[in-house]
Amino acid sequence: MDLYSSFPSIGDLKRHARRKVPHFVWEYLDSGTGSEVTLHKNRAALDDVEFLPSILHGPIECDTRTQFLGQDFPLPFGIAPIGMSGLIWPDAEKLLALAGAKAGLPYTLSTVASQSPEDLAPHLGQNAWFQLYPPKDPDIRADMLGRIKAAGFSTLVLTVDVPVASRRERQVRSGLTHPPRLTPRLLAQIAQRPTWALGMARHGMPRMRTLDKYIDGNSALSPTAHIGYLLRTSPDMDYVKWLRDAWDGPFVVKGVMRAEDAARLKQAGVDALWVSNHGGRQFDGAPASIRALPAIRAATDLPLIFDSGVEGGLDVLRALALGADFVMLGRGFLYGLAALGSRGPAHVIDILRQDMLANMGQMGLAKLDQLTLRQYSN
Repeated sequence: MDLYSSFPSIGDLKRHARRKVPHFVWEYLDSGTGSEVTLHKNRAALDDVEFLPSILHGPIECDTRTQFLGQDFPLPFGIAPIGMSGLIWPDAEKLLALAGAKAGLPYTLSTVASQSPEDLAPHLGQNAWFQLYPPKDPDIRADMLGRIKAAGFSTLVLTVDVPVASRRERQVRSGLTHPPRLTPRLLAQIAQRPTWALGMARHGMPRMRTLDKYIDGNSALSPTAHIGYLLRTSPDMDYVKWLRDAWDGPFVVKGVMRAEDAARLKQAGVDALWVSNHGGRQFDGAPASIRALPAIRAATDLPLIFDSGVEGGLDVLRALALGADFVMLGRGFLYGLAALGSRGPAHVIDILRQDMLANMGQMGLAKLDQLTLRQYSN
């Protein structure tokens, strides 16, 4: 099958993915929180970023290469962390790690993924990142850092924008809990998606394997919380400084939306800031991430990563024009996995690459560092 003929965009993959996974899985992947105002604002605000096309510049050979955190990358984007991605598609973390390694792009494993650092160690490329939900216990914290370093992860990403569980009402209405309980309602949904069901039967229902070592028993949790909430804390600046001292490698803080936080994070030794509103999944009163990006760029010379709402190569260029140095996508890669299985992640990368090249050509850009914004619509 010619993938480009059937799935020329991430939107095509998204529509097909919805038909391939049970309803409760789709609601986990696609939903935001609250009334999903922030989720929709992310998309609308990106659409408001417009460029004037360039004409009469002659043939241009576009170059998408970039440098970030001391590494050379063929493209200015990577794979963001996605909690419990093994619920979306069997063996998801391994497939995403392999795709990232093959393409020479960063892959980020979540603390609450369904495979552990040790599971993925044989499949990691040289740009493996680990996203940390902050453990409260210092012994667990130190042990986890040792495990991820030994497995081959080079960059540590501390997520700071999840002090409490979000409500994610669509997820609650779907009947999904953590861990998943196979009620008759959910079993009926699974029966309608035989390919997904057979894959899960081979691999088993996912669980948060990184945390298995630290969990002794269980406690009552809200439907949208998970076992990780029994271990984590809401970090402060002392926590950031402890991690900086303990981690020998690039250190990124994820979930920055205020410009005034940039200076103190730089002073604490953070190597890069990740501008994100958690894709609209955590707080429905937040602005679109792309709206927060320019002020943070103006406030710091630290490298900036951007996510939230990215659906194509043009969105990558929009984020770079407004001050990002690198862009990460989460949902898009899982849409690819759910739609096409193991072929999906590589196809997502190709979609983004081809879209970037087409739009760079329209703007007359030979290199990414020539990108400037001519925004004329708010």
